[in-house]
Amino acid sequence: MRLKLLCCAALVLLSSGHSALAQPQPPQSMPIPPAKPADAGFEAAKAAFEALPQAERKAIQDALIWTGEYNGTVTGDFGRRTFEAISAYARRAGLLATGMLDPASRKTLLAAAQRAREAAKFTLARDAATGIRIGVPERILVRREGNPSGGTRWQGANGKITLDTQAIAPRAGDLTSLFERNLSVQGAGRRVTYKLLRPDFFVVAGETPAGKFYTRYALGPAGLRGFSVSYDKSLAKGFDRIALAIANSFVPFPKEVPPIADARPAISNEATPAMLDRPRAAGLLGSGIAVSSALVVTIGTSEPCEEPRVAGVPARVVRIDSATGLVLLERHAGASANGSGLGSGATSDPGALLVLSYYAASDRPEELMVTPAHASGTRLVAPLQPNANGGAVFDRMGAFIGLVGVTAEEPRKVAGIVL
Repeated sequence: MRLKLLCCAALVLLSSGHSALAQPQPPQSMPIPPAKPADAGFEAAKAAFEALPQAERKAIQDALIWTGEYNGTVTGDFGRRTFEAISAYARRAGLLATGMLDPASRKTLLAAAQRAREAAKFTLARDAATGIRIGVPERILVRREGNPSGGTRWQGANGKITLDTQAIAPRAGDLTSLFERNLSVQGAGRRVTYKLLRPDFFVVAGETPAGKFYTRYALGPAGLRGFSVSYDKSLAKGFDRIALAIANSFVPFPKEVPPIADARPAISNEATPAMLDRPRAAGLLGSGIAVSSALVVTIGTSEPCEEPRVAGVPARVVRIDSATGLVLLERHAGASANGSGLGSGATSDPGALLVLSYYAASDRPEELMVTPAHASGTRLVAPLQPNANGGAVFDRMGAFIGLVGVTAEEPRKVAGIVL
């Protein structure tokens, strides 16, 4: 083949009027194209974004959904979509579109997103019919009832927006079969614009001549759980971002927090878990962590609390983190609490301490543990696991004593039974 190529080259040269030919040269190797220069702006923005805590990264992506710039999944990972969304928000806010936001700009972004959530009254709801957790814009979806699939249906007042949930028991449904059925649904002008099938979930999205739809199901030990949202195209401009927020809030199999065993006898029948089943008018009780004299962090419930109180004092909801379900409450200024707050300081009985910490193993989920301990000067002596770093230490009266410091690299190992 090489001789033929060289001969062809010679013939071309002769026919062009060349009277002499140089000796044939060995073929040269093809030059390697230069590598594309790295996008310095993107890399700088990525480094700045990834330096933030994951919770803050996810909060930024979630906020950009509510402001209309981001149309991806809230993962906390930085990619082109996140870079372009931050840049688009910066341009709209009159800032330099570098893909980075300084602390003041991030605060402004989060505040704008919170106003949008509050305008829709976006609430994380625990659906009793299916067990899933999902965000519901209660100011828009004002009607709630059961659906023919045994789940829950939320609808707008005019019926132009519908959110349905469904749970399918194990062995009663197959993920791939359900995916194929959703693809094969017939309808005049129905068109699937996006589909994705993975071993543990699927997504099917599309549109009809008059509307749009999005369906997602997940597979777990409890079977299949999913939701579908559909809405009129005339509402798409305002509802597209809310539909995306609903999709990102979907938790098919929420982890249940195991209750902490209480050795004290119940004071009365009122102090039982059945208290949570009483009508809302009777009030729901919960626990939280006081992070300042006025702020308390707690977990949201499936039923929104319209008049929250902290230690008997009226409070307001400062922020709801849709990714984790955490709620930040602020006690009204100037009000005096009629309950007791979290104490702190030294304990009168250093031999009776308790440590709250998590234990994690590769073969099981995290567990909240209560471990007895005692103080020896400024040191804490307790049979703790390595995961106990940072655990909260209390005395038997509930006063906060401090946090567990970094445990020894070579802790003393004790064989036996710890009660």
